[in-house]
Amino acid sequence: MLKSRRQVIIGLMLTVACGLTSCDRLPIYSHYEPTPITGWEKNDTICFGIPPVKEAGYYKEELGLRINEDYPFLGLCLIVQQTVLPSGYCHYDTLNCHLIDKKGTIRGTGINHYQYTFHVNTIRLAEGDSLHILVKHNMKREIMPGVTDIGIKIERDAD
Repeated sequence: MLKSRRQVIIGLMLTVACGLTSCDRLPIYSHYEPTPITGWEKNDTICFGIPPVKEAGYYKEELGLRINEDYPFLGLCLIVQQTVLPSGYCHYDTLNCHLIDKKGTIRGTGINHYQYTFHVNTIRLAEGDSLHILVKHNMKREIMPGVTDIGIKIERDAD
């Protein structure tokens, strides 16, 4: 009986510890912007303004993408520009998003709208830094049909 009581206490302590450590992983920012119904034009830039962070540290950046059955290609090339304010440091990433494999299998989740998540960067921010993120497509076609939403999620990375 003493052994089972000890196991219960240890189990409760582990549960509380896991709960406290998982709180750091909550997103500090998560937002999607819709693209035009007529198609996402090459010169249309999607903008995100991330408010100042409360704690210095490393932050994981992810891009969310939603497409529908009108999207005509296996992949999508995106340019992500990030500016840290107030320093003005600017960083560019090119994401080659593989959406459908050569056999036609969709890699995203969903039924007639598919959602994808792609890691962009892990960035070091000081207390009070904010981010301005711009996303545009870099495809040969001027208008991309079927791209419905672009999103950004920022969460504090475990140090």
